[in-house]
Amino acid sequence: MGRETTNNEKSDMPLTDNRFKADTHDQKRITNSDSVDVNRFQNNLYLALIHYPVCNKRGKTIASALTTIDMHDIARAAMTFGVRGFYVVTPLMDQQVLAHEVIDHWTAGIGGSLNPHRKRALELIRVVDRFEDALHEIGQETGEAVVTVATSAAEYDSAISAEALSLGLKDEGGAHIISFGTAWGMTREFMEAADYILEPIVGNTDYNHLSVRSAVSIMLDRIVRAAL
Repeated sequence: MGRETTNNEKSDMPLTDNRFKADTHDQKRITNSDSVDVNRFQNNLYLALIHYPVCNKRGKTIASALTTIDMHDIARAAMTFGVRGFYVVTPLMDQQVLAHEVIDHWTAGIGGSLNPHRKRALELIRVVDRFEDALHEIGQETGEAVVTVATSAAEYDSAISAEALSLGLKDEGGAHIISFGTAWGMTREFMEAADYILEPIVGNTDYNHLSVRSAVSIMLDRIVRAAL
């Protein structure tokens, strides 16, 4: 598979193997609802932010660079919606170092002391070389086979809705990991290897370029609220 480098792509690096508040009724509904098993979601749901293998705009397979704000915002969304772990997947050593520097600052450094809420969120982040490493770790942690769920801005005939995934999490259990791509999305091989693909997020215009951190928040909201 070929690799190229653009301003936000890295392929030659060494590889390693409150404005609005919910009203009291809504808060009670979310936290005390009999129809939502919060512990089930926390025990079963993981996220992965994939930096390799992804595509550039010409469709070639590359390893993309980290965007640290993605780490922050996805971790905060993960904490908000009861995700058990958030994997940053990159084989690039310098990007792993950067990721750990960010995590350490906000969990073990002064950042954690100044902002304990951010500390809790970033403690969810786990950095791995390959997606398969995340699957292995989750399997070891839960003792269960891991159901893989991919996302894309493109449409796939076999895609399922967030509501359908939510029912699976609620009724069937089992560890699930939802993968979100960077750059121009995950490779077709990665997508086709997933157990499920989620339907894309569709707006009411022809603009189709959400940031990945926005997409994660929207999708998690749909999955959790579908079970209410």
